[in-house]
Amino acid sequence: MCGVLTEALSTCVRRPVALTVAGRTDAGVHATGQVAHADLPADIDYPGLVPRLARMLPRDVRVRDLSPVPAAFDARFSALRRHYRYRVAVTPFGAEPLAARYTLAWPHPAEVGAMNDAAAHLLGEHDFAAYCRHREGATTVRALHRLEWVELGGGALAAEVSADAFCHSMVRSLVGALLAVGRGRRPPEWPAALLRCTRRSSEVTVAPAHGLTLVGVDYPPPDGLAARAELTRRRRLAPPPDPL
Repeated sequence: MCGVLTEALSTCVRRPVALTVAGRTDAGVHATGQVAHADLPADIDYPGLVPRLARMLPRDVRVRDLSPVPAAFDARFSALRRHYRYRVAVTPFGAEPLAARYTLAWPHPAEVGAMNDAAAHLLGEHDFAAYCRHREGATTVRALHRLEWVELGGGALAAEVSADAFCHSMVRSLVGALLAVGRGRRPPEWPAALLRCTRRSSEVTVAPAHGLTLVGVDYPPPDGLAARAELTRRRRLAPPPDPL
């Protein structure tokens, strides 16, 4: 997405454009609520650029709106939280054809109560190293605000996941761990026990990419953008362990 959009914008404004996105997704992950910023000419025709981009972009990439933002805005570092949804079909016939592109067909039990019991113990600020692909020098401390399974009807479930930020493969790893609980392969306390790991756990199966969608990004009011960006850039340390 980033590459084709950068190319289209550069063509429109007749100069190279650098694009910064709110959330970098794994290959195969979808986004319906992605936010990005770029430095464009001051006299750009924002309303006219939207249909022009629609003619240039492939069918699976669309820009819904364009607007000027304060100089302090940074699509990545000014974000307060990101929201993801992971869809799972638990029907015997698999995912509905029109939803199969963004829904995992899960031919196993998925006990929602057990998965939500396990998810509740993962909320808050923790070191999610067990659920993240290691990157040298990067922190794996994150504040998980929401992790909840909801029934969508028609045999479909969704994991609704929100955090201030996510590590690479973190959401898919959390989903994989919770599906193991829902299947009865792991007890509900197992996902939280992995928070004691200091490296990615080989016991966690990463859920396939196509079931995951970035659905939204939250930002503070304009007068809080710069402060939020500065706070986000600071390296976070792991919180102290809970007392036994």
